[in-house]
Amino acid sequence: MARISLDPPKTLSYRIATRFARRRYGVMPDPGAAIGHNMQVGRSYGLFELMVERWHSLDHTLKDLAVTAAAARIGCAWCMDFGYWEATTNHDVPAEKIRAVPQWQDSGLFSELELLVVDYAEAMTATPPRVTDEMVARLRGHLSEAQLVELTAIVAVENLRSRINSALGLTSQGFKDRCEIPAAGGAAAAAGTPA
Repeated sequence: MARISLDPPKTLSYRIATRFARRRYGVMPDPGAAIGHNMQVGRSYGLFELMVERWHSLDHTLKDLAVTAAAARIGCAWCMDFGYWEATTNHDVPAEKIRAVPQWQDSGLFSELELLVVDYAEAMTATPPRVTDEMVARLRGHLSEAQLVELTAIVAVENLRSRINSALGLTSQGFKDRCEIPAAGGAAAAAGTPA
């Protein structure tokens, strides 16, 4: 249950943001509704996120794995839900990889670089951070300095998102359900008809 109303004042700025969000996501994401209580924060945050989308030196798969690792470490259910949808729907990251991130050490799905990225994201997200010189040196064997900066920044951005959403009590909004294929007979069973 959200710790803040998801029905903010319907200011002109909020109504414009709602129209934009609905065109883009089909709904107003709960973080947008929560932040809508302070449109000065909302406008700044929205512009910031639009600029983050323009970062393109690092492969989307690596960014999505890093974001998922940070969200899982913090325990942000909303971010895990939305991140799964965004990674698998918009960036074509294999769903099994995103699902495996919380148990990445036991999975054989990841390349050496992907393992380094997930480990780095978890190390950055730990309190206090536990990033080591060796960890960064290993990443620099695969990434340019520009890519390493972008990786570091996207993990920091996800920490911001996940910590805001967790503190405000935001939970899954059903984005993941939009991209999951129901099990055979699932749709028919849900409708009450035989499969």
